[in-house]
Amino acid sequence: MQDFKGAGKLKALIPAALMVSLLILIFIPGIVSACTIIGITPGASEDGSVYAGHTNDGIGKDWRNIYDVVVTYIPPADHKSGSERPVFFAPNSGSDAVDGGRKDNLTKMTVLGYIDEVPHTYGYYTSSYGMINEKNLMSAECTDHVKYEPDAEINKRIFYSSDLSNVALERCTNARDAVLLVGDLIDSYGYYGTGETLLFADSKEVWVIEMCGNPVGDTGGLWVAKKVTDGEIFIAGNEFRIREVKSGTPDMYYSENLFDATKEAGWWDPSEGTFDWLKAVSYGEYAHPYYSLMRVWRLTDKLAPSLNLSPYVENSYTKAYPFSFKPDEKVDFETALNIFRDHYEGTEFDLTKGKAAGPFGNPYRYVGPVDSHRAFQNETSMEIRPGANVRPVSAIFCSFSYIAQIRTNLPDETAGILWFGPAVPSETVYAPIYANSGNVSPSYSEGSRMNYNYDMAYWTFDLLTNWAMLKYNAMIGDIQDEQRSLEEGSYSMLRQTDAKAAEFLNKGDYNGAKAVMTNFTVQRGDEIINEWKALTGTLIVKYSNGLVTDPVTEEVTESGYPDWWYDDTDYQYGPRVYQLDELRETPGLNYTGKIVSVPKDASFEEIKEVI
Repeated sequence: MQDFKGAGKLKALIPAALMVSLLILIFIPGIVSACTIIGITPGASEDGSVYAGHTNDGIGKDWRNIYDVVVTYIPPADHKSGSERPVFFAPNSGSDAVDGGRKDNLTKMTVLGYIDEVPHTYGYYTSSYGMINEKNLMSAECTDHVKYEPDAEINKRIFYSSDLSNVALERCTNARDAVLLVGDLIDSYGYYGTGETLLFADSKEVWVIEMCGNPVGDTGGLWVAKKVTDGEIFIAGNEFRIREVKSGTPDMYYSENLFDATKEAGWWDPSEGTFDWLKAVSYGEYAHPYYSLMRVWRLTDKLAPSLNLSPYVENSYTKAYPFSFKPDEKVDFETALNIFRDHYEGTEFDLTKGKAAGPFGNPYRYVGPVDSHRAFQNETSMEIRPGANVRPVSAIFCSFSYIAQIRTNLPDETAGILWFGPAVPSETVYAPIYANSGNVSPSYSEGSRMNYNYDMAYWTFDLLTNWAMLKYNAMIGDIQDEQRSLEEGSYSMLRQTDAKAAEFLNKGDYNGAKAVMTNFTVQRGDEIINEWKALTGTLIVKYSNGLVTDPVTEEVTESGYPDWWYDDTDYQYGPRVYQLDELRETPGLNYTGKIVSVPKDASFEEIKEVI
């Protein structure tokens, strides 16, 4: 293990260009995320594309104070021989439960230690966690519940998953090298904070590395990495997915201390059989039963219904759902882009149905005390809490999501695309960002959740999501129509831009190609924001004050509520007659929507006969 330098030498050790990049990074830390991630291998997609997707969801005490709603470009850089890279403390490394928060005095400006710099680092896009780099290496992340979550310690435990993903994108060109680098950094420099899953994907392979703190050592950590079989898909949602770990297993790596450390901690007994990574280091799901596994079931069942997987399992350690699976049909671009737009529609858990969805099918639920990310189980007991809402893939507290794509039939320079969607997946528009572009629209790179700004991409989309909750089943159709139009338009424009960039590449002019890709990325981002603002204005007028106003004919409709809602809200017992007491004492009235006529001097008994 290398020695660390003091934090006071920071400015003297770092070139100016690198300092700017690092300061950008430390001012955009995210919070611990209740994320859903997906990796699609080239053999599982229709055109050989590789995909890595991530939803950045967080609900904790500090979530509004974190600038995790923007995307940031870190440019490539050359570094002097002997220079070092600082590793800053990650505020996103602790619990994001409503009663969470840091209990130490570390801040995002705290330098935990240094690692040797490399001669050249690649340009990449990040938002606390790395997304895609100029060499078409993609990454995604989700947080996992583990038994041991050590605090950061200067010069002892200096890495959390967020900086590990960024360092990997700075230095690596393929997924296998990325997981090996991450593992080596954990071994050499220590790991702190929550359990984490990082997914790395390149044009040929998808790899998963899962990690947690070392329970018996002063430093280091525990980790396991596994390759996703080509032709298959990997899905995770806040629970480790790697299970059996055996020495000599092809396409699997793990920390050298894995077996000894877990044995010493009392987490694993070799006499019980093959080492089970999930069972050894974790209690499985957190927050509540099915918090993680139901999302894994849902997306697996959508893509491979022939597996006939049940949504019900015995416990957190179930092996009912495979680590990866072959889809019934190879995934096309439209399916990949829509994968996170799900509220369990059409299943028994459909969040657009039932009383909690209200009269207009609102799929979003306000987060209550038992919906947050407090661990509900430990070694000896499990809390039976007073109910919880089902956790969807498209969650109301999502700050952004993305589907990164490598189009393997194109030159490396134009192959990588980050489809970035601010706010909630179901009501966002995924904007195309070339991996080799050098900038994005300011709407996507500036702002925070603490300060409303209509020009900021997050607030542009979040505003319409919240407005749509007033009459969701009506407005979602308008939203999806515009969503589809914009994304199809982006895809068509992207192909045209590919061709323009190729003309420069064929002449050996990379800078010219980069300018074409950058201009398209910025301009298309601006166009999408402007179009969504226009849609928002239209829908505010169309659905204002509970009415429906046709923007073309100007016809106004008083649409009211569905019949079942009238029944459930005692609409039958409102002021429809003067004899209100007698009416309210009449059981079994059902709303029919019919109007009847009676003589003006009719008795209540006569009225009751006809209603």
